[in-house]
Amino acid sequence: MNIGIIGTGYVGLVTGAVLSEIGHVVTCLDINEEKIDTLKKGQSPIYEPGLDEILVRNIEANRLFFTTSTQEAFAHADIIFIAVGTPQGEDGAADLSYIQQAAKDIAINVDHNVIVVVKSTVPVGTNDIVEEIIHANMTDDFQIHVVSNPEFLREGHAINDTFHGDRIVIGAENAFARDKVESIFKPLNIPIMHTNRRSAEMIKYASNAFLAVKISYINQISNLCYALGADVNAVADGMGMDHRIGRAFLNAGLGYGGSCFPKDTEALAYLARENDVKLSIVESAIYANDEQRHIFAQKVINHFKGKILGKKIAILGLAFKPNTDDMREAPSIMIIKELVARGAVISVYDPVVKKTSFLDDIEVSYATTKEECVSGSDAILLVTEWKEFIEANWTELMTFSNNGVVFDGRNILKF
Repeated sequence: MNIGIIGTGYVGLVTGAVLSEIGHVVTCLDINEEKIDTLKKGQSPIYEPGLDEILVRNIEANRLFFTTSTQEAFAHADIIFIAVGTPQGEDGAADLSYIQQAAKDIAINVDHNVIVVVKSTVPVGTNDIVEEIIHANMTDDFQIHVVSNPEFLREGHAINDTFHGDRIVIGAENAFARDKVESIFKPLNIPIMHTNRRSAEMIKYASNAFLAVKISYINQISNLCYALGADVNAVADGMGMDHRIGRAFLNAGLGYGGSCFPKDTEALAYLARENDVKLSIVESAIYANDEQRHIFAQKVINHFKGKILGKKIAILGLAFKPNTDDMREAPSIMIIKELVARGAVISVYDPVVKKTSFLDDIEVSYATTKEECVSGSDAILLVTEWKEFIEANWTELMTFSNNGVVFDGRNILKF
């Protein structure tokens, strides 16, 4: 099948690559010429294990193409995916301007019957808006159906999640469009759930918010365990043995970050407020997540009895999670800024993120190795649980520091 994808961000690029891998002919569209030129060479602008290999393989097989031309992207498309960003606005609401522009572009440029699939995470009712915009701006009488197909990808595991996902959700109001979209994913042999568009949109938000609540819950339990002398990992293991609870996402640490959970929980909370529905559990999870970073930073400050001025603090890990270079809502940002504000001298090292604009407004030193980062430090903070850090010889690593004080922000070290 011929597929067009609007947007080569995380979701659009991974979706395009995987769909080409299972035999479809995919053309990905983006307005960024430099990005498209890079992608044409088989080089991914994002760090995602396994993605580059799939790009190269399918570009060479003439199944995967990249362009800045809407006409080229839509010319032969049976289905067009919208996979553009829905960033968080100042009030917490999702910004739908990119979605709306994509809908207009489709209406103006498509000259044949087509199915439009909204892959982006959007508030309930957005697929209806997309359909209205397309019909209002169409210049000819073509048949265009809009279908909701939310993504459930974990950064750092996106390729595996796409091939071995728990479910594929298709929200449609038209049986022909529903079946056509289902046929795209058939080769993946993943359970497919059918529902209406609004329910599909809500499934995505409700899923992410639930996982965010679970993370915030175990982090607050972790704080209580710390105060009472209990082992939060043992507590999580014991809880997880109950099949009604499960062990996944019961990993105490610095909270959630990245491009999805923070934005989606805020958007869901905003949607509830706008409809006079109280989502106190979600609101509390958002607050608890933000507080967790402050609690961690305060532990470091308290260790030095508040006298942190001039202390060298080594930060291991910048990305919000391992196996990604995503710095959006990364816990490291707030922790570093809070410590710098108190006068600490910061050295950072991340296996993938070598420098980040998120820290441009403060002075930090970027190390090229973990040993360089911790050398002469007064404290070591493990912020991102990269495999390199988990498997490191910590006894040896601590000899590079002044006193071998380690703050394990991810509760993973055993020594």
